[in-house]
Amino acid sequence: MASEQRRRLSYLLRLPLLLLAAGLLAACGRHEVINQESFVFGTRVQVLVWGETEDRARAAIGRVQQEFDRLHRTYHAWQPSELTALNEAIAAGRPHRVSPELAQLITDAQALAQRGDSLFDPGIGRLIELWGFHDDTFTPRLPDPAQLDALRKARPSIADLRLLPCDTPDKTQAPQHNQHAPSPSAAAREEEAWCVSSRNREVALDFGGYLKGVALDRAAAILGRLGIRNALINIGGNILALGQKGDTPWRVGIQHPRGAGPLASLDLRAGEAIGTSGDYQRYFELDGKRYCHLIDPNSGRPATATQSLSILIPPGPQAGMWSDAASKPLFIAGGDWPKLAQNMGLAQVLRVDAAGRIEVSRDMKARLRFEVPDLEIREFP
Repeated sequence: MASEQRRRLSYLLRLPLLLLAAGLLAACGRHEVINQESFVFGTRVQVLVWGETEDRARAAIGRVQQEFDRLHRTYHAWQPSELTALNEAIAAGRPHRVSPELAQLITDAQALAQRGDSLFDPGIGRLIELWGFHDDTFTPRLPDPAQLDALRKARPSIADLRLLPCDTPDKTQAPQHNQHAPSPSAAAREEEAWCVSSRNREVALDFGGYLKGVALDRAAAILGRLGIRNALINIGGNILALGQKGDTPWRVGIQHPRGAGPLASLDLRAGEAIGTSGDYQRYFELDGKRYCHLIDPNSGRPATATQSLSILIPPGPQAGMWSDAASKPLFIAGGDWPKLAQNMGLAQVLRVDAAGRIEVSRDMKARLRFEVPDLEIREFP
């Protein structure tokens, strides 16, 4: 078992290097790519800067890595953090005061969950823990059936949470999520103290499928403020591009879910982000069956219909966040992903199903160069 864990950790550590190999090959010439790596959010992180002096580039990357470390510590799902303090309060049935930043993260995640038919739901932290994924290593065991059934019936969801100004009494003590009610603005959140309560004590927040995307957007903002115009930020295969590398776009790869190299590659244009959800990083195997960390909130069990799913997001203020969070509901939706993608306004999708078959939207196919020969590809409008 120990050797298997070491094998998977070694694979994880080299994954982003494989993904960015194509981008690094052209780093020679008048300007060099400055590359700095770290390990945060449970994965390998790379920030690449082009066209700057080394001192200036490394100083900017250092600021980015400081923000990554802060986000990781503040919103860790199982080590003591602001997030675990909120989860403890929810379990005890009491309102809890949260920072303006966490209040905004909850509000954004509620909106994302609603758009994805609640297949992406950061409120199912107890299910993720029950399956053993609140750990850096994964023990190959199935959860207790009675506990799993009880959680499935309780249907915890981030929609069960309610945000109110802390000085506003909640007389009902049974908050209900109103999708039509306007969310408090970010400016308003900075001026008021916000308290979170829940109508369901089984809710536990886990931002593991969301925070890497938030971090991408934060990194882009930090680099922009520091005058860095050309950079590539990669957090475990979730990648956002700023500018380009000289006269050419940044070229990145999409990991083959069952191979050592890329399945496909593409030029990532300025402001675009690409994200992949896969069953090949956080998983365990038992009796020949793979159980990954991507849990279907409806069944309470790991999704099994998909090996990997990648989405390309156009430039926008939350491109990174969308590249991370929006791939999860499509992964879990399985063969129904085209309809959900249309409903979510996602036009560029690549899926590898459980049998290894390739499905791709027309817009995505036009951007890709497949690196594996003789693939059977099913194209969708």
